[in-house]
Amino acid sequence: MKKHKIGLFIPCYIDLFYPQVGIATLELLEKLGQEVEYPAKQTCCGQPLANSGSEKEAIATYRNFVRNFQDFDYIVTPSGSCAYHVRRHYDVLEQTDAVKKVRETTYELCEFLTDILQVDDLQIRFPHKVGVHNSCHGLRGLKLASASELVEQRYSKLRRLLEKAEGIEIVELDRNDECCGFGGTFSVFEPDLSAKMGKDRISDHERNGVEVITAADMSCLMHLEGIIRRQKKQIQVKHIAEILNSNSL
Repeated sequence: MKKHKIGLFIPCYIDLFYPQVGIATLELLEKLGQEVEYPAKQTCCGQPLANSGSEKEAIATYRNFVRNFQDFDYIVTPSGSCAYHVRRHYDVLEQTDAVKKVRETTYELCEFLTDILQVDDLQIRFPHKVGVHNSCHGLRGLKLASASELVEQRYSKLRRLLEKAEGIEIVELDRNDECCGFGGTFSVFEPDLSAKMGKDRISDHERNGVEVITAADMSCLMHLEGIIRRQKKQIQVKHIAEILNSNSL
């Protein structure tokens, strides 16, 4: 496996609330022989500002991201929405060589593992019934899985990484690519609708006997976990990096 110099980008909410996901991402990449560095001056990718209609105010944040990550072979993040934002929304910057490189080399963790490292079997054990939540940016933005409304061959990069884990059972859901209702600032401005959508997603997993809900975006899982805790349910949530970094066989 070729060794790359990787800049690890950890999203704000993972840094603040779920540091174990950032640690799992780092450990997994290092297990795969990659040279990983965490630029200490990194901040947000700017997505929350842009999503709130303040993209001009986010420009300085965009430029800071480019300064911090322009010298790496790849930028890898455990967040589909952040990866998508850098690749698609940094078009508002002057397209210097550095900006172009950062946009082209920013990858969500699962697509980096499957598309760049071409990993199929991580030799892990995870004996649980798992439901895969396809977050919107990852699904229709990064194409991490096939969308149900399209007539195309079914695929899922998350499932590809999970399905060879010893003891795992990946559960088929009734609606396998429906939004959880988080949507960043959508959950702030439309809290009732957001919560109802989240409850619907959890019910789908429960009906089908899921023990652990996983996804490539901790923001979606954070939303679902809040509802699960309030309703005192037994179902768990785990970012896919935590599962893929499980004990080796």
